Amino acid sequence: MKKNMKRLLSVSLTAAIAMSLSVGMVSTVHADDKKNVTLTFGSHQSGLPNSGVVQDLAKEFEEETGIKIDFQISPDAQWRDLIKVKLDSGEAPDIICVDTPISLASSIHMDDYCVDLSDQEWVSRMEESAVSAVSADGVTYGITFPGAKMYFYLYNKQIFEDLGLEVPTNYEEFKNVCQTILDSGVTPIYEATTNGWHQVLPLFETGGLWLAQDPDMYDKLNANEIGLEEVTSLKTIIEQLDECAKLGYFGEDYLSNAVENAKEAVATGRCAMFIAELGWRGEVDADYPDFNAMENLGAFVMPWGDNQVVGVNPASNAYFINKESEYVDEAKQFFEFLARPENLQKRLDGQPELSALCWPEITSKYSEEDQAFLDSLEKANVVQTSVNYIDSQWMDVGKDLEAMYTGAYTPDDVVETIVNRRNEQAELQKDPGWE
Repeated sequence: MKKNMKRLLSVSLTAAIAMSLSVGMVSTVHADDKKNVTLTFGSHQSGLPNSGVVQDLAKEFEEETGIKIDFQISPDAQWRDLIKVKLDSGEAPDIICVDTPISLASSIHMDDYCVDLSDQEWVSRMEESAVSAVSADGVTYGITFPGAKMYFYLYNKQIFEDLGLEVPTNYEEFKNVCQTILDSGVTPIYEATTNGWHQVLPLFETGGLWLAQDPDMYDKLNANEIGLEEVTSLKTIIEQLDECAKLGYFGEDYLSNAVENAKEAVATGRCAMFIAELGWRGEVDADYPDFNAMENLGAFVMPWGDNQVVGVNPASNAYFINKESEYVDEAKQFFEFLARPENLQKRLDGQPELSALCWPEITSKYSEEDQAFLDSLEKANVVQTSVNYIDSQWMDVGKDLEAMYTGAYTPDDVVETIVNRRNEQAELQKDPGWE
């Protein structure tokens, strides 16, 4: 009996040791599976959420795989030229964030520089319009996350109610609203010119006006069958912006305003309106919860030029993998990680200004009221995703408008400069329409 017990104990001990060694070996294998790799990720400031949710996801990815992500973020105004130089010199980051769509002739040609991702499982899960924005000639090169961008005037409902104001539906009504608000001692509009891009939104988010003038306007402009100076609403809106600035509707210090300070201006009631996406209310609530922006900020279509069509940008920026990278497989692994449903949800939850993703499997944050509002609107693709040589000069147009506000340019000068710059870019690209 004792011999049997000793034999049994011996067998058990041997098994336990073997199991322990086995577990140790498994642990060692898992540890060895983690890679000592650092991926460089280049982006402009507005290419990544302010909340830091992408960086947080990158840390989780590193914990799981050992692969580090080194974020290299550049100012918006410098990024386009900087990344083009880096791509041409072969010194671009492993992962690159750039604006879309990439199929326009005036875009950064990511199809020349980046890895074909068409065979990745997650491609079929993105919305078709988003896939189109990151594809060229039927080949998919990028991954993107935010849902369609739509900009509105968000307005303080209480200020409007106290002053007996109705939502304006044309420019004259808009001017009357602004004057009444100004007379009450409140700045009507918070316009952020120091960021360079914000003041340009009224010009090119109002593409519905271009298409109302001619349904084939975008195609004719791309073929150079008509010139940009023939788009009547462009000059009209530039003149209206100049008029509103001179009338004081942007306030006294608007040339030093930054987008980052808009939340404080609106939440404190210092300013009544600001151009933003609906999801911006979430950003305001995160910093000023007592204001309750989701309840207290309404929205209306920007009525510049009597516009009543909301502009839709199907995918504003996306991530691409540099085909010269030494770590293409690791970068693909990061994209796969970001595309997991649980991580898509984390991204939506962790980005207060974001209302929806371009991934149908993830439910949007739009309320029933918001969704009904969006469904009620007429929509048109924004100009910068549809017409060549517009998005590529966006930041320059911002400077043109600033020059107009300071009196260095007239509205005619602004139009002429945009037209000339577009023609120069087309000729440099050897665009067939300009030959």
